[in-house]
Amino acid sequence: MTAAAQTAVLTETAYAKINLALHVRARRADGYHELETFFAFVDAGDVLEARPADADVLELHGEFAALLAGETSNLVTDALALLPHGGAGWHVRLDKRLPVAAGLGGGSADVGAVFRMVARAHGLPDGWPALAARLGADVPACVDSLPVIGRGTGTELAPAATDLAGCPVLLVNPRLPVPTGPVFKAWDRVDRGPMPEGSARAVMLEGRNDLEAPAITICPAVADVLAALRHGGEAWAARMSGSGATCFALYDSDAARDAAAARIAASRPGWWQMAGRLR
Repeated sequence: MTAAAQTAVLTETAYAKINLALHVRARRADGYHELETFFAFVDAGDVLEARPADADVLELHGEFAALLAGETSNLVTDALALLPHGGAGWHVRLDKRLPVAAGLGGGSADVGAVFRMVARAHGLPDGWPALAARLGADVPACVDSLPVIGRGTGTELAPAATDLAGCPVLLVNPRLPVPTGPVFKAWDRVDRGPMPEGSARAVMLEGRNDLEAPAITICPAVADVLAALRHGGEAWAARMSGSGATCFALYDSDAARDAAAARIAASRPGWWQMAGRLR
């Protein structure tokens, strides 16, 4: 490693994860669930900076940093403990722009950004996908942060055909955290069939999120967000992401997306929003 590499500041975006569809097929004997999902990623999210340090340090900033400040451990430091990243350690500055417990894979996206920084600086070790899976079921998908099909618990990845790269997207969250565990527990265990095959657009139009109904029973505001995204006719599709409470809508143009964002901001000024495009 060169002297320049030893002092360079690495910067990565932790791209927000959304699920174009999320079909829950069964509850397994080990307590996990068999899933079929289409992971997609927005070109915006948390931002991480890393520089060499005497030890691994995580510095939290941003709108949602306070929600992580009391944690005894963090996925970023857990990832650094698993990955050889040169020298004594890294000082990582995390600008937490994504809400927590929001269905956007925020912590997993942060880990994916760490993996990409380590890959750029030193290369990833053999068997890194297994290391990623140890940190969370959607972490392997978040490393590349590109469209991919997830099966099993979400760690069994397969290539995805995407025709939505660059599609304008709007994320909206009512600023209410929804923990994943209770939502899965509230699922009614009815298998409503496999995720449709085909392009990303087809999956978005023909698929579903089986966790929407149980999430709404826990957080009724999810239904309000979906109604707001679907009202006005700007979006061609809208859905809850992951286990909620964030919902998203897709648009044919930036102008349509921005009109929806302005309309929702005027009627619900307390809700969180993020606008972007699909990667």
